[in-house]
Amino acid sequence: MAFNRKVSAQSMSQTGPLALYRKKLSDGELKPDGAQELAAEKLESLHHALNGYEPATGPTGWRARFGLAKRQEAPTPPQGLYLYGEVGRGKSMLMDLFFQTAPVPRKQRLHFHEFMRDVHADFHARRTAKKGGDDILADIAKGIADRTWLLCLDELEIHDIADAMIVGRLFQTMMAAGTVVVTTSNRPPQDLYKDGLQREKFLPFIDLMCRNLDVLELASVTDYRLGRVRGGNVFVTPLGPEADAEIDRLFDRLLDGKPAKPDTVVVHGREIPVPQAGNGTARFDFTDLCDKPLGTHDYLQIATLYDAVVLENIPRLGPENRNQARRFVTLIDALYDHKTLLVASAAAPPEDLYVEGEGKFEFQRTVSRLMEMQSEDYIGSQHLT
Repeated sequence: MAFNRKVSAQSMSQTGPLALYRKKLSDGELKPDGAQELAAEKLESLHHALNGYEPATGPTGWRARFGLAKRQEAPTPPQGLYLYGEVGRGKSMLMDLFFQTAPVPRKQRLHFHEFMRDVHADFHARRTAKKGGDDILADIAKGIADRTWLLCLDELEIHDIADAMIVGRLFQTMMAAGTVVVTTSNRPPQDLYKDGLQREKFLPFIDLMCRNLDVLELASVTDYRLGRVRGGNVFVTPLGPEADAEIDRLFDRLLDGKPAKPDTVVVHGREIPVPQAGNGTARFDFTDLCDKPLGTHDYLQIATLYDAVVLENIPRLGPENRNQARRFVTLIDALYDHKTLLVASAAAPPEDLYVEGEGKFEFQRTVSRLMEMQSEDYIGSQHLT
C-alpha cells in the first residue's frame, strides 16, 4: 500500500466529491440545490487538504512498526467538518461522496450509534478481561486513531448519558493523535444532548467539536426523503405478494442505494436485533417488535435512532392478541412522538385493524395517528431525536 501517494491537483479535482456531485447533477440523479453544492465545495476543500496527510507518529504508529524514521513534529491535522441540517436534505449522500473519494488509506465510515456501540462493547470486554491498563478509554481511543486517520460518522446524536459521559475524552484523545473527523447531524453542536442529565459534563465535547471541525448548516429547503416515498402508499393493504413487493420497493427507495444489513439496538444493556437497516431506515416484521416483551424505552430508542421504520405484516388486532395490540399502540406512540417515518403493510386499513371487543375504543387514537402518519405534512416533518 502506498501510504504517501501524491496526486496532482487537476487529477484530484476530477475525482473529488464535488466532481461526483456534479456528475450526479448532469446525469439527472440529483436536482440543482445551492445548499448541497456549497457543502460539496466545503468537502472538496477538505479532500484537497487530506492529500498526503499522515497523522501523528507515536510508538504505535505505522512508521515505528516499519522501522522508518520519525518526523520531528507531528503535522497539524486538517480541520474536520460538522454538517448539520434537517432530515432528508442530503447530508449522508454528500458524506458518502466525500468518503468514497477521500485520498486517505486508513479511513472508516460508520453510523454514529454503531460507532458508540462498538466502543461500549470494547470497553466492557477490556474491563471484564482486566486489560487496557489504568485508562481503558484512552487505550481504545488510541487504537481507533492508529487504524483510522479519517473517521466519517453519520447522524451524530447524543441521547444516552453513558455516551455523553465518555465522548469528550474519547474524541479528544483521537483528535490529539491526528484523526480527522467528519460528521453529520440533524442539529447544531450547541443543541446536542439538550436538557440531558449532567449536561455540564458534556459541554467540553461541544467546545472540542467547534474547535476542531468547521460547522456548516445544510440549509436546503427540500426534504428529499419525502420524494423517495411520494407517489406510493406508505400503508399497504391487504397482506399478500403484492404488498410484499410494494414494501420491498419502498424500502429500496428509502435505502437510496445504500446497503442493508442487520443491526442491533441496545437499551439498558439489552440487545434488540434489527433484521435489516441502512440509510437511517430499519425494517422489522410485526412479530419482531410486538410478539416480544418490549416496552416504551425500547420503542423510544428505535424511534430516536432511525429516521424511518418499515413494519411488515401487521395483523388484525383484538382481545385475542391483546398483548401484541398493546405493544403496537406503544410503538406507534413512540414513532409518532419522534416524527419517525412509518412504512407498513397490514391486513386492513387502520380503521379496520381493531373492529370489535374490549380495547376497540382505546385503539381509536392509534387509528388517528396511523392515518396522520400517511400525510405529506407528517412525512415531510423533521425527525425529532
